[in-house]
Amino acid sequence: MESDKKLIYHERQRLQFCLLHSLNNLFQEKDAFTRANLNDIAGKLDLEDPNKSTWTPLSVIFRPHHNTFTGNYDINVLIAAVEERGKRVIWHDRRCGASLIDLDGLVDKLFGIVVNVPVRRYGGLWKGRHWIALRRVEGVWYNLDSDLSAPYPFRNTEEVTIFLDSVISSAGEVLLVMNVGE
Repeated sequence: MESDKKLIYHERQRLQFCLLHSLNNLFQEKDAFTRANLNDIAGKLDLEDPNKSTWTPLSVIFRPHHNTFTGNYDINVLIAAVEERGKRVIWHDRRCGASLIDLDGLVDKLFGIVVNVPVRRYGGLWKGRHWIALRRVEGVWYNLDSDLSAPYPFRNTEEVTIFLDSVISSAGEVLLVMNVGE
């Protein structure tokens, strides 16, 4: 029955909070992380920053790990956030194709995938990067990109592999979020 299907949680893009949306989409939970959580994580990372001596007055707004007003969190915030949830991040070697990622065999180990891709917005005037979560729910992989109007279900793991290869070939990064073994 259609009503028995699990609803897929999907947050839409707001400002530059794509990492926040990606994490909530990855964990399939509203407020799995909040802006305050990620700001706290970024603040702790700022305190530990060995390059503090090179900060400028603009560093108050454009902090090393996020932008105070718009979000735009970096990889260090992602890693710290998923580690708080008992997961770990493995950076996929971009020299290797996505076919080396065992999307079918790692059901209990691979929690999900986060990709970071270059983007151009406003007619190409603004260049930046965008975080996207991929997650398998009830055996189906979904693209949970916060820029999409709804989650995109991949037809099969081959389609996921093709998507990940396109991320790699366009200077994107692939991060595997793993369950930590007991």
